[in-house]
Amino acid sequence: MTDVTHTLHLTVQYPRPGFAVATIVGDVDVQTAPTLRSRALEIIQQGHPRLALDLAQVGFCDSSGLSAIIGIWHVAQEAGGSLSLAAVPDRLMRMLSMTGVDSLLPVHATAADVIDSPPASAQR
Repeated sequence: MTDVTHTLHLTVQYPRPGFAVATIVGDVDVQTAPTLRSRALEIIQQGHPRLALDLAQVGFCDSSGLSAIIGIWHVAQEAGGSLSLAAVPDRLMRMLSMTGVDSLLPVHATAADVIDSPPASAQR
């Protein structure tokens, strides 16, 4: 069984204008998903509508976390930006696949891959 800690830490890098990479450490669940959502929305509202979430250090993510990710994606889209995911844990990747969300969000192996990739609008 997964040991859920109900803790979430978020650090942000700004590799290019308008683009931010948020590294998430901890669990994304019913108790921490609101924090993730509000912090991500702050980043977008501060002028970084292209956002990537580095999930390499996420130990657990439930449906609340998935809902927060979808909400962040909607806000990024409304701001003319995009949301990408990096280093998605297997369990979350299965949820993304089962729900079809993986067809909406670019998923990269590492955060470095997201940083090196062209903006989503340039890929279309």
